[in-house]
Amino acid sequence: MSTEAAPEQKKRILVIDDNEIILKTTSMKLQSAGYEVSTALDGTEGVSLVRKEKPDLVLLDITFPGDFGGVSWDGFRIMEWLHRVDETKKIPIIIISGVVEEKNKQRATNSGAIAFFPKPVNFDEMLKVIRSTLGQPAPKPAASAPPMTPATPAA
Repeated sequence: MSTEAAPEQKKRILVIDDNEIILKTTSMKLQSAGYEVSTALDGTEGVSLVRKEKPDLVLLDITFPGDFGGVSWDGFRIMEWLHRVDETKKIPIIIISGVVEEKNKQRATNSGAIAFFPKPVNFDEMLKVIRSTLGQPAPKPAASAPPMTPATPAA
């Protein structure tokens, strides 16, 4: 019988945004913070990946091109769908959007989003919210090297 602890599973985050640059930069930041990341370019692909992968958290844009993928999805419609399906309704959702109108923030909160971040996203603040939501501690600061002392000549 082994007494070794099982390695901690990386938390999975799905990023749904129609901007490939946002997907790439957000993925890189999240991966460097220790997360496993999947991405989707539209609502149809995003909904499919949520059902398939069951991520621990979803980062979701609000606006998508109209009628993309056969169904006209926007971030609010995706949130409503996720909250109706038993297997996905407890997945936390953070909105990331370039449309920073108070009515959108209010609607996002009323629809169940745990946070709303305007683009360009403040990644440090977003990571704090992600860690808190997923029950993870803040990273420990890197240990600094001891101060150098000048060598003294031997007598």
